[in-house]
Amino acid sequence: MKKKILLVTDAWAPQVNGVVRVLYALLPILKARGYDVTIIEPGQFTTVSLPFYPDIRLALFARRRVQKILEDLQPDAVCLVTEGPLGLAASAACRRKGIPFVTWYHSHFQLYVNVRLHGLMRPVYSLIRRFHSRAVRTMVSTQSLKLELESTGFRNVVVTPLGVDTKLFTRNPNPPLPPLPKPVFVYFSRLAPEKNPEEFMKLELPGTKLVIGPGPLRAKLEKEYGEGHIFVGPKKGQELVDWLSLADVFVFPSRTETFGLVALEALACGLPVAAHDVMGPRDIVTEGKDGYLSDDLTQASIACLALSPEDCRHKAEQYSWERSADALIKNLFA
Repeated sequence: MKKKILLVTDAWAPQVNGVVRVLYALLPILKARGYDVTIIEPGQFTTVSLPFYPDIRLALFARRRVQKILEDLQPDAVCLVTEGPLGLAASAACRRKGIPFVTWYHSHFQLYVNVRLHGLMRPVYSLIRRFHSRAVRTMVSTQSLKLELESTGFRNVVVTPLGVDTKLFTRNPNPPLPPLPKPVFVYFSRLAPEKNPEEFMKLELPGTKLVIGPGPLRAKLEKEYGEGHIFVGPKKGQELVDWLSLADVFVFPSRTETFGLVALEALACGLPVAAHDVMGPRDIVTEGKDGYLSDDLTQASIACLALSPEDCRHKAEQYSWERSADALIKNLFA
């Protein structure tokens, strides 16, 4: 009989973010290995837009329905992927029924809040820590994040590494797109304050500056910086790979990452990474081999032009979703 896994997430398509991409990568692997996976996500409920990020929908009045799903399904393992309304509802339902659950710490949400609403970081972080403290285990993507959380009072933290689809993210030598003046520096991520895209816009770089991605700042940034940048909007799948194949360097200005899947995707396409020396890039990039870490992103970006695409690809090949699935299963059923 198949073991049943319940995943509860406040982040789901059509959202474009790391949590959604992680789940979409792991679900087929879990199912191929014989697990019966059920997802609770916002599309199953009445929702309201997050005030400062309208693309994100939050579920309303979810507690009773989440409890009913839990009772009917009787899962063998429960993973609360996010700390939003659905995660909170599932936590309450599990505790009421005495069902153990695992949580997954994906994002420094308190830093995201602090970018928009100064002064709320501490109380938000306290709530997040309390949410995860009720789990039997809290999963994180790297050893450095594990150590950071443990230093601030988190308990039972375990590592579930992330991966990249190196079959999809492979440089296309002949993308079906018009060539761009070289060198090409690319930003691809959400155009949102916590990702710090405006720093990329302000960099003085030769050649072309390419911007890929959706987000609440897109219209504002296009209006202010459209003349010096090429904005192509959100891309995914082979179309994203084709655009990345036009580029020479990935510039990653975010300072709020816990990992940064986009860095692995860029490396898989042979692009060195220019980023700040912060968690996420620091855990992935080997300085002078497949990227440079610096407060001066202009200097780091130019230096990246001399790095080997083969070395970048080799780094990405060290990360696999199969290995990630191995760790996830182990941590769910330990």
